[in-house]
Amino acid sequence: MNRICFLLLSILSITVISCDFRQKADLIIKNAKIYTVDKNFTVVQGLAVMDGKYVAIGPDATINAQFYSEKVLDLKGKYIYPGFIDPHCHFVGYSETLTQVDLQGAKSFNEVVERAKKHHQEYNSKWITGRGWDQNLWQPKDFPTNQLLNEAFPETPVLLRRIDGHAAIANQVALKIAGINESTQVKGGKILLKDGKPTGLLIDNAVDLVLAFVPKPTQQELIAGLLKAQQNCFAVGLTSVGDAGLEKPQILLIDSLQKQQQLAMRIYAMLSPTKENLHYFLKNGFYQTPYLNVRSLKLYADGALGSRGAHLLKPYSDDLTNYGLLLNNPDSLKALCQLAYEYNYQVNTHCIGDSANRLMLSIYGSLLKGKNDYRWRIEHAQVVNPADLKTFKQFSVIPSIQTTHCTSDMSWAEARLGVERVQHAYSWQDLLKQNDWLINGSDFPIEDINPLFGFYAAITRQDQDGMPVGGYFPKQQLSRMQALKAMTIWAAMGQFEENEKGSIEKSKMADFVVLSQDLLSAPTKDLYKIKIEQTYTGGKKVYDVFDK
Repeated sequence: MNRICFLLLSILSITVISCDFRQKADLIIKNAKIYTVDKNFTVVQGLAVMDGKYVAIGPDATINAQFYSEKVLDLKGKYIYPGFIDPHCHFVGYSETLTQVDLQGAKSFNEVVERAKKHHQEYNSKWITGRGWDQNLWQPKDFPTNQLLNEAFPETPVLLRRIDGHAAIANQVALKIAGINESTQVKGGKILLKDGKPTGLLIDNAVDLVLAFVPKPTQQELIAGLLKAQQNCFAVGLTSVGDAGLEKPQILLIDSLQKQQQLAMRIYAMLSPTKENLHYFLKNGFYQTPYLNVRSLKLYADGALGSRGAHLLKPYSDDLTNYGLLLNNPDSLKALCQLAYEYNYQVNTHCIGDSANRLMLSIYGSLLKGKNDYRWRIEHAQVVNPADLKTFKQFSVIPSIQTTHCTSDMSWAEARLGVERVQHAYSWQDLLKQNDWLINGSDFPIEDINPLFGFYAAITRQDQDGMPVGGYFPKQQLSRMQALKAMTIWAAMGQFEENEKGSIEKSKMADFVVLSQDLLSAPTKDLYKIKIEQTYTGGKKVYDVFDK
């Protein structure tokens, strides 16, 4: 009898064990508040990850019934969002600035020069390069001349770029190396003169005359910069970026590092329209891996508002003979758009001024002809004449905005544009209504890499001191939900990647961030201060604030 009971118990145990049909997951998250940002904006408790993708999202009980894992994380009510996406930045450019002079926030040109001196003492490089100065932070708000640079660096060439990258100041040594004098002319650029001599101030394409002589970083320096840039991005919750204008060698290096599993940042690479890029990439179709996507062309129509290079329909209010600059011939821009259309490539064009926006919308319309799913984008769309808004809808053109540009520019934008025209600048709600979605990036290193700065700017239209009270033209503010979508699912749509990322849904890449506060309900004044606690890409933790 005992033997029979023993046998029955053994059979029962085997049956129970064999009936555990649960699958083994690589990671289970439980007891969290997870904003999936799916079409219903579902909020759930848990998720499971297998082979780098979500295999289940839902209540903890449901996930536990389906999966088990050796790695189960109880987040004790913390908040999870899809990995943040910056759809317009300069990731490679940012990586190169990490060893240059950081000039952001300098309160005077004297401070700019002092920072350059300190940097040169530390690095003693053959050229001194830097970026980030903004004359609008100075008193008076005038462009600098190179007199102080010439005195401080009589033998070392110096090139310091303005924060927007569309202007730079070069010392006399650098000008001489580049062969720039009072007679030099450059299409799509300006060389400012004073008393008939170059001041060292270069606008738009004129900057390239000097850049051509700046030594290129070594391969080792490029790799070190990219890996450092990646970690900085992970630390602010970015798991994917759109790099606005890359060359073939840069893209191939990125691809190589990703395949070697050194670079885990997902990159949407927009091609600079070089002959090499057009022949190697565009004419051979799309190139896509889990980490790299090449299917778009980045064009420039005009310059920047801060350096008075944005192309306007009417002159600048503070420079009545200046309409700004078209950086490229309209026929050339149309020819590139035609080529992209033939190969089904997306076109993303830098347009700041209302004239540049009108020009490119017209060119787009002549090719797209009506509603479509080409998702051609206007990058920045900063000053758009109200008569042109409907064109975004007519041809399904996507506005790619940068909300921190508004809060950086608002103290001086009216001086550039005047009382009436400034009301048509940074018109986010008007733009959003055209297609019911838009995308929001930072344009870093022009602005800070932290996407929560852009989230805060989007919903407040205020600086981080809460000014102006009530917000800058507050009718154009985005809601919190709109702002979150603009840096997650809508950003993914702007890159044709909404089926792979941008929301927390089954079969998508398991890219997500963990925060201790809720972006949808935290006090407004705290939003830009919220720290990312953890960042995951492909289900693997790539940043943890507590690991420091």
